[in-house]
Amino acid sequence: ILDQWFESEPLKATLATDAVIGAMASPHTPGSGYVLLHHVMGELEGRRGAWGYVAGGMGALSQAIARAAAAQGVHIFAEKAVCHVLLGRDGRAQGVALQDGTEVRSKLVLSNASPQITFLELTPQEQLPKDFVQRIQQVDTRSPVTKINVAVDQLPSFLAAPNARDGRPLPHHQCSIHLNCEGTHLLHQAFTEAAHGHPSSRPMIELCIPSALDPGLAPRGCHVVSLFTQYTPAMLAGGQPWDEQARNAYADTVFDCIEAYAPGFKASVIGRDILTPPDLERIFGLPSGNIFHGGMSLDQLYFARPAPFYSGYRSPIPSLYLCGSGAHPGGGVMGAAGRNAARVALKDFRRL
Repeated sequence: ILDQWFESEPLKATLATDAVIGAMASPHTPGSGYVLLHHVMGELEGRRGAWGYVAGGMGALSQAIARAAAAQGVHIFAEKAVCHVLLGRDGRAQGVALQDGTEVRSKLVLSNASPQITFLELTPQEQLPKDFVQRIQQVDTRSPVTKINVAVDQLPSFLAAPNARDGRPLPHHQCSIHLNCEGTHLLHQAFTEAAHGHPSSRPMIELCIPSALDPGLAPRGCHVVSLFTQYTPAMLAGGQPWDEQARNAYADTVFDCIEAYAPGFKASVIGRDILTPPDLERIFGLPSGNIFHGGMSLDQLYFARPAPFYSGYRSPIPSLYLCGSGAHPGGGVMGAAGRNAARVALKDFRRL
């Protein structure tokens, strides 16, 4: 697709990052063109294909949704882990049981958790068709992503566009900055290393500095830098664990790469938080660390997401719905799966 429209290799490689973002795939992998289109199909404030920052950080988006829900009378219980879905004698979902023993009864249950957690951990297996369970078990959840959050005491100054004397953010500081993307072959090489169980020696790096647009995210003169990096396998070669040594070794590789583009970056770092695929799974419940709850390959999209005959948000359990990234149309901060699931659930609710 990119070859049809562009000639510049650095431009093609930079755009190709959206074809492999969050995917254990190379730009040469068949079907990766869909992932590219998936990331530019939407719009922001009337601008097609545009992305933006959330004022106050990404958590502010969840807080805004929570406020809107609370205004409609919704009760929100934070830090209350769900133990399992409650089923009635007729096999219908009747609410959820919390780990502290509390039972929350309801006529409908919508799960924003991954299909794996929803159906393999929270739902009684004997109530699910065996072929459905097998399908959920076989979903490709491989993830190449390691997220690194960084605090710095000055803006990165890139050789290609040095900082202004007053230290104020320049236009490129307010955008996504793609590093190690001068050629598509670099992305393929990084993927190949991870496919053999080794973190990329020259990782694909998407660097954002949200505090350049939202100064409230960091103290005066300081900034927060978000690094979305690939490729890191969830399972390292030889069964080696993602321990502190492995984590820091990979982060050092990433920082060395950034240093080559922006000398002085490493000296400006005052703190970093490294989240490998196992960390993303443990903290956020993402299967294998996959930000989309499952690969966005063509065999796991549309009518096959999360499983054939169950792409319409309803599940084998009546009154239990899937509304997260594991449902159609897949991942992305857009809310499409949730909106569609809510409309289906509301339609069923009116029949009850």
